[in-house]
Parts: sequence; C-alpha cells; structure tokens
Amino acid sequence: MKEISKKVNGLRWWVVGLVALAAIINYIDRQAFGALWPDIANDLFPDMDKDGHKAIYGTISTVFILSYAGGQALFGKIFDWIGTRLGFALSIGVWSIATMLHAFAQGLLSFSIFRSILGIAEAGNWPGAAKANAEWFPTTERALAQGIFNSGAAIGGIVAYPVIGLLSYYFDWKAIFIVVAVLGFLWLIPWFYVVKSPPKTHPWLTVDERKYILSGQRNQDINEDGTYDEGYTPTTGELFKHKESWGVVIASAAIDPIWWLFIVWIPLYLSEVFGMDVKQIAFSAWVPYVGAMIGAIFGGLLAKNRIKAGWSVDKTRKMTITLGVALMIPCFFLLKAPGTAINAVIIMAVLLFGFQVAIGNIQTLPSDLFSGKIVGTLSGFAGMAAKLGAAGLTALVTLITTGGNYTPAFIIGGVLAIIALLAVWFLCPKIEPLKPKG
Repeated sequence: MKEISKKVNGLRWWVVGLVALAAIINYIDRQAFGALWPDIANDLFPDMDKDGHKAIYGTISTVFILSYAGGQALFGKIFDWIGTRLGFALSIGVWSIATMLHAFAQGLLSFSIFRSILGIAEAGNWPGAAKANAEWFPTTERALAQGIFNSGAAIGGIVAYPVIGLLSYYFDWKAIFIVVAVLGFLWLIPWFYVVKSPPKTHPWLTVDERKYILSGQRNQDINEDGTYDEGYTPTTGELFKHKESWGVVIASAAIDPIWWLFIVWIPLYLSEVFGMDVKQIAFSAWVPYVGAMIGAIFGGLLAKNRIKAGWSVDKTRKMTITLGVALMIPCFFLLKAPGTAINAVIIMAVLLFGFQVAIGNIQTLPSDLFSGKIVGTLSGFAGMAAKLGAAGLTALVTLITTGGNYTPAFIIGGVLAIIALLAVWFLCPKIEPLKPKG
C-alpha cells in the first residue's frame, strides 16, 4: 500500500525525542550491571570479601569504559559514513544483543567480553546525538537539543535503579538482563518509521521547518562573498591543526570522567559508606540523576535564551560552561563529609546539575566550530579521549578508595572540572565557525 503523504509540525523535536529515548534505554542497560552487582558478586564470587568484589567490579567497569572509548571514535566515523538513521540502528541493535548476553556470563572473563561489546556499541549514542543535533537543528537550538538528549541519559539514570529494584522482586539477575535488552529492539520500530531520511529530503517536513533547519545550519561564509556556504570540512589531519579541536578534546577528556565517577561508583559508595543493600540502593541512587536531568534542560534553555537575546555563541558557551563548573566545585568538598546518605545524594544531585549545564554546551562545540560533515568525527575523538580519562579514573578509584574512603576521588573530580574550564577558555579563544589554515 502506498503511504499517504503527510506533514508533521515540529518533526525535529520528535527526532530528538527518539534520540533521548535511546539514551534512556542506554542507561538502563548499562546501569543494570552496577545495580545488580551485589547479587551477581554473591552468586558468582561467594568466597570473596568486599574489597575483592570491588576489584573485580572495577576491572570489568574499566574494560567497559575502554571499549566505550574505542567505540566513540569508531562510531563517529560510522555515523559520518552511513548516516544518522542506520548508525543509530546499528548501535542500539548490537548493544541490545550484548545486554542479553550478560545473562549467560559466568565470571570475570565472560562479563568483560560482554561488557566490552556493550561498551563499543553504546558509545555510538553520543557521536550519533551530536550528528543528529547538527543535522536536524539550527545553531540557535543546538544547546537545547543537546540538553534534551542529555536529559535522556539523566532520566535513564533516574529510572534504571527503581526499575532494576522492582524487577529484582520477581526475577533473578540473569532474567533481568534479558528483560531490559528487549527495550532496545522495541525502540527500532518508531526510529525507522519516523526518521526516514535527513531533513533535506524528509517527506514529512513542512516547507517552513525544512527552511528553518537548513538555513540555520549554514552559518559559515568561507570565501566571504556574503553568501552562506556548506562550511569548512577539514580532513582528520587538518582538523587537529586547529587548537580549538584540542580544546574540545581536552575539555571532554577532563569533564566526562566526573560523570563516570558517579554512574560507576554510586552503588558501591552507598553500599560501602552507608551499608545499603540492592533494594535500598535502587531507591536512593536515582536522586542525583534528577539534578542531572534538570541541569541538562536548564543549560540548553539558558544558552538558547542568551543567543536569542543577542549574545554571541562564544560568550554564551563560555558563560554557561563557567556557571556549571562553579556549581560543581563546592559540591566536591561537601562530599568529603556528607553526614547521611540523604545528604550525599542531594549534594550529588546539585553537582550533576552543574555538570550537565557545562557538558551540554561543551558537546555543542564541534558543531559550533566546523561543518556538519566532520562533526561526528571530532565528537568521536573527543568522546574517545573522554572515555580513556574515565577508564583511568575508574581504575584509580579502585586503588584509592580501599576501606570506603572516597575523599581522594572527589578531590580529583574537582581538579578535572577546573582543567575542563581552562581548556575551553584558553584553547577556544573565540567560539565561531573556523576557516582553513592559511
């Protein structure tokens, strides 16, 4: 049957909504391991003490993040090669299979293999989101679109622990991995239905929205003839001759490990410091992600408001990133002695609010600086550097928190936030579309 031609107002928001939903599923899949770890550890490693369990957990988590790092660069290229539609389908399809395989893990080696496959595939969500953002949104709305996507990750963190906790009343840990894997396969149905093609040729886009999207993307005039063109698309080698590219990479490598510090270690932190079990963790560990969700939206709305008020992209990005970091720093010091578990998760919520305000604008920098045709590549390299930093911090936390003292980890987090801020200010002296060297 021939499909009836139809137009959908605001189609770009449906697209970013699906991308955000993918992020929610992404986080449910990845957080299941941490939430279920006490049960997994007691089942597979019954003769080990808590430090032994932590060492195995840290090793598997480090393998996951290292694989995630490689997946960022790999999928950055894949998205630039096969496009947003097929790139997302490949990413979420493979990670759902990997999640299902967790049910058959028997120990350190098999868990590491399955977490590695999961990490590579899940990594595609982030360069894919940056690519979709650059493809479907004009410059003025990109921080908001990125905020909506990042809020999906935060919502995933919010719902993952209660969902896993609820499922743990009815299923063992093996069955839970299979249940959550099904979500990714179901997501493919609306994705293929809604995202039929890029905005330039999508049959559902209204004339006005198509014009709004495409004209807002053409923000570069390389030859300075007064007519906007397709923008600067350097080769990979030329890309890194610009210090701004290194600013993006270093800022990402510094700030992203802070997120991983919390998403990897919140369950063990609550278990070690406050003596919580799986069900107690499940109904407490979601609180910090509420702050993250609000921060993601707030950071995007603030940037959109300032640009519409006449601020330059440069001033807007730097002001918003600085605000986010300024909110984070005091929280790291407060976490040294929070007093109670409730205080701890509330402080984390404020900290992750600031984190999302900052990182949502850092993640838009590739599309602020370059043509959409190279955005996936730069985002992929930045993501790879970020995950390498996160892997290093994850491995380090295993060593510096013996006995349940997490203060050294929080101090490192504060230092990393400052490094990210300095990278943006000093390596990106003016955030604007770049031109070829010479």
